[in-house]
Amino acid sequence: MVEEIRNVRRQVLPNGLTVITEQMQHIRSVSIGIWIKTGSRNEDAQWNGISHFIEHMVFKGTKHRSAEEIARQVDSIGGNMDAFTAKECICFNVKVLDEHLPIAMDVLSDLVLNPVFDSQDITRERSVILEEIKMDEDSPDYLVHEIFTQNFWKDHPLGKPILGTKDTVKKFERDPVFSFFRERFAPGNLIISAAGNLKHAGFVELANKHFEHMPSARNGFHSPQPTIVPRIVMRNKKALEQVQICAGVPSHPIAHESRHASYILNTLLGGGMSSRLFQNIRERQGLAYAIYSDLSPYRDTGCLSVYAGTSRESAGKVVQSIVSEFRKLKAEPVPEEELRRSKDQLKGSLMLSLESSTARMSNLARQEMYFDRFYGMDELLDKIESVSSADLQQLANQFFHTESVAVTVLGNLNGLKLSREQLAC
Repeated sequence: MVEEIRNVRRQVLPNGLTVITEQMQHIRSVSIGIWIKTGSRNEDAQWNGISHFIEHMVFKGTKHRSAEEIARQVDSIGGNMDAFTAKECICFNVKVLDEHLPIAMDVLSDLVLNPVFDSQDITRERSVILEEIKMDEDSPDYLVHEIFTQNFWKDHPLGKPILGTKDTVKKFERDPVFSFFRERFAPGNLIISAAGNLKHAGFVELANKHFEHMPSARNGFHSPQPTIVPRIVMRNKKALEQVQICAGVPSHPIAHESRHASYILNTLLGGGMSSRLFQNIRERQGLAYAIYSDLSPYRDTGCLSVYAGTSRESAGKVVQSIVSEFRKLKAEPVPEEELRRSKDQLKGSLMLSLESSTARMSNLARQEMYFDRFYGMDELLDKIESVSSADLQQLANQFFHTESVAVTVLGNLNGLKLSREQLAC
């Protein structure tokens, strides 16, 4: 395999804003992202959901454009504009043909710099988000994850829903929204990343043109590290046909030196059709249609969780089968051939995931947020390659303890019980 040298460059503007670019000469697109380095975990409890609310509100109009003009201008250049809010960041992004870069940058920066937060728009958007909350609550697999997360990081902002709750969203008015926006959208808290057919110097000049007038400010938003108290939560919801199960253990933060071993452990446990959970619980026992594991690492904590949907009769058996996979990973070294397969699967999906300019733009911003330097693909592949079977066994012994397994079960439980003894691993 010929190593592709990624042409990544980084520059900090005088006011503290960070600009990172990657030139990809073989494509015609450019993806730009404006990233705010604070998300829902940096909200006070009473304003839970306000980051996500602001992410919606900036599209409702700026000092220079109405909501319709924003949409029309992006459509007229065939662009694709999007935004999302996560636990630790907010991102506004757009993908366009390289020739439309200046217009795209003009619209995107306008959203982030000049939103008007009109009171009537705020009232309307509150109803929209309340509908979004209802929609999510009607989706059982979303709901079981949400209940699990709220209990896993109980009484900590990280455990609170990104969308907020009916009670918090109803309280959003122009003043708190505007002051929250002013506080967070400061240069020291922003990263602008771009990838595609562009030149670094030209892009920095463009970013500077739009953002140089922003007064510099420190980013002082860091919620304390959460403590995890693993609970067994049984939530009755009679209307559900299936029982939803989410089981998880604390795992390492995002920048931990064992992160590559964690990704491999997650892959072979429940990442895909050849994984142990899928083969054992779906294929051999036929107990679930959907079953997978997931790694959710954050700045200072993490969670390795398993999700399954099954019948009420099989729920206890599914939980015990999940726990027995935990036990097996602790007791027996992973066979070489399975380790090889998991490494190749992880490497393949990593390389495929970096084929688009949007994925690279995200990758640049995330590396900037969580690591003090940029990791090239070759270095990443080497790190994955160097993980041994012994490393995985050691990690399994760190992660899987009877008293640290948290479980949430949601559905028509009809007297279904789950005890700590059934989680023995």
